[in-house]
Amino acid sequence: MFQGSIVALVTPMNPDGSIDYEGYLKLLDFHISNGSDGVVVVGTTGEAPTIDFDEHVSLIKEAVSFVDGKIPVIAGTGANSTKEAIFLTEQAKKYNADACLLVTPYYNKPNQKGLYAHYKAINDAVDIPQILYNVPSRTGCDLTNETIIELSHQKNIVGIKDATGDLNRIDFIKNKVDTKFGLISGDDISFLHFLKKGGSAVISVTANVAPRQMHMICKMIQEKKYGEAESLNDTIKRLHEMMFIEPNPIPVKWALSHMGLINGMIRLPMVKLDPMHQEELSKLIDRIR
Repeated sequence: MFQGSIVALVTPMNPDGSIDYEGYLKLLDFHISNGSDGVVVVGTTGEAPTIDFDEHVSLIKEAVSFVDGKIPVIAGTGANSTKEAIFLTEQAKKYNADACLLVTPYYNKPNQKGLYAHYKAINDAVDIPQILYNVPSRTGCDLTNETIIELSHQKNIVGIKDATGDLNRIDFIKNKVDTKFGLISGDDISFLHFLKKGGSAVISVTANVAPRQMHMICKMIQEKKYGEAESLNDTIKRLHEMMFIEPNPIPVKWALSHMGLINGMIRLPMVKLDPMHQEELSKLIDRIR
């Protein structure tokens, strides 16, 4: 259903911490113009944990309206409360998002029965394409292969963003999930190999600053030009690593600020990138531009 390089979009903010909507629309235009195959708004990279409900809904609404069908808009609507996740997913449907990205409930750490019931409840409540999102390194909660396979047969559940970095998972599930079910990498460092194994897309942090390169790598893999894809990916390999030198989205917001695309403001408890990393990151960005 979704293919190519889908950028996990940051949320630009003004110096006072308010949402910079003008900068947000300019950033969306930047990605439309530079080849991103889709956007995820108000996800982890978009600072969803520190964005309130009104802002969350407004960011979805503004993105869908501005993009106007040029590329898919996937709305982050996950929460550790099923009721809240349903509410946000309903709002995404109301404002015509193309799909929703639903992270596993964090901190409360439900078991697999609880995870199945959580996603089944959202599936039953809102008729919109829904993508599971498994990132146990941040949530403390792992969605097992068996639960993914079981959920893949639900009507509205159309794929998974796998950010575990464990390539054995795609091998295990790819022939067992429903035929409509898309396999999307959520790990920039291993995404190329994930796509070579049968994945259709990557939801990428790196694509914020290297959209053309990420789009081209995905296109090359689709065309089975694996050598060319690997060569191009080698040129941004260190950038992938630097995007996670501190917790996301600290490095990527600093990088976009260095590029002059956004104000570098980030909400507490996140803080600006440590100066010890800034020189290397600035050199990497200047080299690929």
